[in-house]
Amino acid sequence: MASMRAMELHFAKTPLRLIERRPPEARDGQLLVRVRACGVCRTDLHEVDGEISAPTYPIVPGHEIVGVVEQRGTNATRFQVGDRVGIPWLAWTCGECRYCRAGQENLCERARFTGLDVDGGYADYCVADERYCFAIPEGYDDVEAAPLLCAGLIGFRALRLAGDVERVGVYGFGAAAHIVTQVMVHRGQRIYAFTKHGDEEGQTFARSLGATWAGGSDERAPDELDAAIIFAPVGTLVPLALRGVRKGGTVVCGGIHMSNIPSFPYSLLWGERVLRSVANLTRRDAEEFLALAPKVPIRTITERFALARANDALDAVREGRVKGAAVLVP
Repeated sequence: MASMRAMELHFAKTPLRLIERRPPEARDGQLLVRVRACGVCRTDLHEVDGEISAPTYPIVPGHEIVGVVEQRGTNATRFQVGDRVGIPWLAWTCGECRYCRAGQENLCERARFTGLDVDGGYADYCVADERYCFAIPEGYDDVEAAPLLCAGLIGFRALRLAGDVERVGVYGFGAAAHIVTQVMVHRGQRIYAFTKHGDEEGQTFARSLGATWAGGSDERAPDELDAAIIFAPVGTLVPLALRGVRKGGTVVCGGIHMSNIPSFPYSLLWGERVLRSVANLTRRDAEEFLALAPKVPIRTITERFALARANDALDAVREGRVKGAAVLVP
């Protein structure tokens, strides 16, 4: 392993650059992983577009990583060389702050994130703290498994925060929505999918996965909703979602970034409606979701891109041209 390829972000709002460099080394408690697939998440797009900033540049994006353990650092004992592992967004937590002590490690004050604070999976190799790596369930090939590591996990956490309800609206039918819809169908919930106005293909896709109803985000669902999850990073959807949920209902914003939320009348929030966000994930989320995925069973729909075409994949996500999830294959 004299060298490896990586797609680096050198400055926000610039294309990624394909470079060759020495592979990283697994240090104490770390695994060196040969990347077999890495999903392209909207969070990566926010990073490239400068809507969220990395602490330092250059950085290798990518946090939906599936790969094989090539080397173990000292004191790394959870996995063996040759094991297949998944590496998600949460890369490290301090274990000491008030959030970590309360079981809310997703809110850790010093958390580090894969592809933002530490190099991610848009590369041939990466390293990760083994405590934040997970075994991939059988029955999924590498590309199929990659979207489970963020689109699946964030969708699962968002659904948990929406509550145990019957009628759920989903705004933005991309990678996360196509996975969480399958979970809801498995649970017997009713899904109301909202897409861009006139996106008949997206609405057909949602119905094919079991959505009870699908329409434009400017439409009203035929039934009053118990909860809504917003995956699209569009702040104007918040008042629309609040208007669609019943009294006591919950609206969950599922992204790390969203455009500004416009002002709206208090009457939309009144009636004990709840507006909340999802922040990151916990290791418990990952363990529970990856155990659930083969039981549903969740089937991810993917579009493959070669590593060197990472910019093309990001463009496809930006323009809404991907059905399901985009995945890089080194």
